[in-house]
Order: sequence, then structure tokens, then C-alpha cells
Amino acid sequence: MPYFWLAMIILAIVVESATTQLVSIWFVAGGAAALIASFCEAPIWLQWVLFVAVTGITLIVTRPFVRKKLDAKNTSTNADRYIGKKAVVIVPIDNIAGTGQVKVLGSIWTARSTDNSPIPEGTDVSVQSIEGVKLIVTRADYTQGSSK
Repeated sequence: MPYFWLAMIILAIVVESATTQLVSIWFVAGGAAALIASFCEAPIWLQWVLFVAVTGITLIVTRPFVRKKLDAKNTSTNADRYIGKKAVVIVPIDNIAGTGQVKVLGSIWTARSTDNSPIPEGTDVSVQSIEGVKLIVTRADYTQGSSK
């Protein structure tokens, strides 16, 4: 019987590695419990009870957590292509006054500085992140041409 449980565990691992939805990982835990029982010379009926019980308990305990993690949908908007790009300030950036615009990859975006320091018009900046419809920028460390 140990070979049966070992085959069950291997099959469940192979099926799990071929999918991304966590459909058979619980059978690995149940198979491991049954395999241990088999090595302890437990009767076959007890091995099956352990397999079903451990599989069921593992499923009940972990499935809500796993579903929550797998259901996290990330909608790509292609806006992330701006992160790390060089931009030029076309309206002075002042976080306190709530002003500032940059031009990056041919698009004009509202912008704010990462450290709340004002950045004058014409300054080269680097896009650090996006918050809503605003680019968060920092002064560029280089003084080459701008991305207009």
C-alpha cells in the first residue's frame, strides 16, 4: 500500500504543477498522512479514512485563503510603461499648490514630486510611480535630452 500512496502523492504533484488553480494540492497532504499510516502498518480502511479526513480538513481550512489570493485580479492598463521613463516638466511642479505637469512618451500627465520639493519648468525628471491619474516623479540624475 505505501507504493499506492506514493503514486497518489506524485500524481497530485504532477497535476498541481500543470495547473495554476490549486486543484490537487490537498490530495498531497492526504496522501502523505495515509503514507505515514501505511508505514505504521495501519489497516487499509484507516489509511483511507486518514486520506479523506486530512484532504477534507486541508481543503476546508486553506481553500478560503487560497481563493482570496487567487482572485486578486490585476488589471493592466499599460500605464506602467511610464514608470522609469524620463519626462520633462512643462508646468512647474508644486505639491503644496497642487500644480504640475510633465510630458512623457508624447503624453501629458499631472505630476507630483516624490519629496514634495518644487520642480521648475524644463527640468528633466524620472517617473517613479503612478498614483491614480498622477505621475510621481523625482529629478533625473542625468542631463541628456528630454522625452517630448
